[in-house]
Amino acid sequence: MDLKIAARMTAVLAIGAGLTATLMAFSQRQGPEETPIFRSLDSGGDPARKELVRCLDLGAQALKDKDCLKAWLESRRRFLKPSQSDRPVAPASGAEVTVKP
Repeated sequence: MDLKIAARMTAVLAIGAGLTATLMAFSQRQGPEETPIFRSLDSGGDPARKELVRCLDLGAQALKDKDCLKAWLESRRRFLKPSQSDRPVAPASGAEVTVKP
């Protein structure tokens, strides 16, 4: 009978220790980790880049800033602009097209 009581007490202590460790882990502050943001050391760089960095520093206020909205629009336009070399070239008229099986 004493062996059963000792086993139950050990189980209760193990469960209590596990719950305590879990509660301590959840109680610690768990926010987003700080990620370093790469910024160019060149102070005389691209004005568009300077504007984007300024907007980054504004945080949520940048959503209401017209200059930031313009800078983001221009950045997207430059990034998503298809290059001329990626366009398919149409075959010359009169050229014969062969398809290999």
